[in-house]
Amino acid sequence: MVDGLRLLWLFALSYVLGSVPFGYIIAKATKGVDVRKVESGRTGGTNTLRAAGFWAGLATATLDILKGASTVWIARAIFPGAAWVHALAPIFAILGHNYSIVLIERDEQGRLRLHGGAGGAPAAGGALGLWAPTFLYILPIGAVIFFIIGYASVTTMSVPLITAGVLAWQAVQGNLPWAYLMYPVLAEALILWALRPNIRRLLQGTERVVGLRAWYRKRRALHQRPSS
Repeated sequence: MVDGLRLLWLFALSYVLGSVPFGYIIAKATKGVDVRKVESGRTGGTNTLRAAGFWAGLATATLDILKGASTVWIARAIFPGAAWVHALAPIFAILGHNYSIVLIERDEQGRLRLHGGAGGAPAAGGALGLWAPTFLYILPIGAVIFFIIGYASVTTMSVPLITAGVLAWQAVQGNLPWAYLMYPVLAEALILWALRPNIRRLLQGTERVVGLRAWYRKRRALHQRPSS
């Protein structure tokens, strides 16, 4: 039997942990830059990389992954036999990451707005916490999508899909509970919602290109430039 009050405290703690805006903190501390004013305005690793450089982006991504993973570890310690609780705890970390209570402000219309990321790194962290070998699939497949397909947003959206495939395969073999499949489904829904502007740009063909595709476009543009 799951204690309702402890469950509420766990989910609240997971949200607060997710709300820690590592990208904002690191960009401010290293470059004096407000990452919310750069490019997408998100606080995740990709935009922190743009704002403050490679190492800042890598540190942000690593800490955001640990945010998601830590909520599963805490949930497992408090509710060792409740697989559905383990699956839901990192969902609240993604919510906190995407809508951080730390970064609340009013927009031009006077409405309160919660800044944050898109949820890719804490989503990967949740997968790491649920079943650590999942990360051995997320990392190489995500790298291929990022560098070959060339869209950071598509890479982010792929994280829960990769997780779902791995967890489902392990559940079929009886190695993991089926309740874990709640996690990638809900994580994907949150990421898709956060990436609505990117999805529109993908459909319009105007989404920012990264990786090898960006390198190839730049190289082709240089070759096509008329000589003076």
